[in-house]
Parts: sequence; structure tokens; C-alpha cells
Amino acid sequence: MLLSVSAGIHLDLYLTGYRTIPTIGWLFLVQFIGGFTLAIAVLVTHSRLAVAASAAFALSTLSAYLLAVWIGLFGFKEVRTRAGIAAGLIEVAAFATLALAAAAAGPARETDGSISAAAQRVERAHSVVSIVIGAVGAVSILALALLGVAIANASGAPLAIGGHTVTLKTATVGGVTVLTDANGLTLYWFAPDTPTTSKCTGSCAAYWPPVIGVPRAGPGVTGTLGTVSRGSHTIQATYDGHPLYTYIGDNHPGQANGNKVDLNGGYWYEVRVSG
Repeated sequence: MLLSVSAGIHLDLYLTGYRTIPTIGWLFLVQFIGGFTLAIAVLVTHSRLAVAASAAFALSTLSAYLLAVWIGLFGFKEVRTRAGIAAGLIEVAAFATLALAAAAAGPARETDGSISAAAQRVERAHSVVSIVIGAVGAVSILALALLGVAIANASGAPLAIGGHTVTLKTATVGGVTVLTDANGLTLYWFAPDTPTTSKCTGSCAAYWPPVIGVPRAGPGVTGTLGTVSRGSHTIQATYDGHPLYTYIGDNHPGQANGNKVDLNGGYWYEVRVSG
């Protein structure tokens, strides 16, 4: 079922990056649990109420994604990823399928198994059903259009040209002096990287945006600054031989939610400034 597929995608995202994001992380886990519970309820009970609740759940999940992409949700702004796009399309399809199934479900029966007179009148009202089907189609098309606009406007991995200069700063986070970008966000290094190569590409770079450009030392920054090539004339800043990244789970300066996290093929660590 489409709802269970969407739940599975959210579980994968939770395990591969989102679990360390405040509030958003546990909401992804709630979506997984809720999606699978509703999918099982639909399959076991064949209840119109369960089907309608599942349709509403799919639409609410899509709405939360659109909010996160456009304006942010609980301080977190989503980036464009293939998994997110796939989940959004599946949720549109799940809503349309489940809403139509709820509208087409048989009328309620009395306790003796007979169909009530009122229900029979409703069953004969084909025009009402047609209106419901049309409304579901309209909402689905609108949701698909909004998803397309959100995807088109969402940010992806940075693609700055190599001549761009970035200023590195320092800040105290958790009693430790760490390296930050110009906005004060904590910078990280990835254990699998080498002094000449970044191993974080593709979807990894969406969750851990590389610091693109030629680094410049701000006040208090010591250590060796350099760059590595990411291809297509794009270079990434390095510090003491480590390519630098921010983390989408950090919403404000003073956070280091990505420190000592094992994601995307290796451990991530905050960059501590040399004494």
C-alpha cells in the first residue's frame, strides 16, 4: 500500500539523518508508526473510517513537507532530495487513492445486517458521489502542483564557483571552541574523507552541505586552510586537511547536533580549532 511505502521512506530518512534533528526527528518516527498502523487497520478492518483517516494522514504529511520546504517547520527548513520528492509524490497518490476508496465504500449497515433507508437514499445519490470524486481529484491536482512548485524552489546542494570566498569563525559550543561558517553554524568533518577528496556526494551533500569556496580565516581561527575540488569548477573549503560541511540538523548558532553521528557511511565530528 502507498501509505506503508511512504512510512518506509520516512523510517529510512529517520535512520539516515533526520533522527538527530530536534523535533523533526521524532516526528519522522511518529509518521512511520502512524502510517504503518493505519495501513494495517485498512487491510484488516476494511473500515471506511480507517480509509478516510489514512487519506487525511497522507494529506497532512504532504502539507508538513510543503511547509518545511517553503517556510520551515519547527525551525527546520527542508532541502530538495530524491527521497523527499518520492515521498511527496507517493503521498499525493495515497491521498487520491484512499479518498476515492472512502467515497466509494458501501453504506453503513444496521446491526441486523440490513441497509438503512437513509443509507439507501445516499447510495442512490450518484451525483453526490460524483461531486466527492471531483473534489478529491481537484485537491490531488492542487497538491501535486504545490509539490512541483516547492520542489522547483527548494534549495539543493550548493553549487558555487571556486573563486567565491568564505569566512571561517570560531564559537564556543558545549564548552568547546569549534569552527563555524560566517553565519555561526558549526562546521563538521567526515571520517571517510581524505585531504584531497570529499566522500560526501549526492544525497549525502543535501544533508551535510559542503562549505563551498576559498576559506579565509576570521578572528581566532588558526590551523591550515585549503581547498579540494568537487568537480565542475567547484571547490570546497578545508581545515587542517579536512573538507568542511554544515549540517541541516543545526538550525541556529551554538548547536552541534551532528557531532559524533554515524550517518551516510561514516562518523561526523565537529571541527575543533587548533590551540
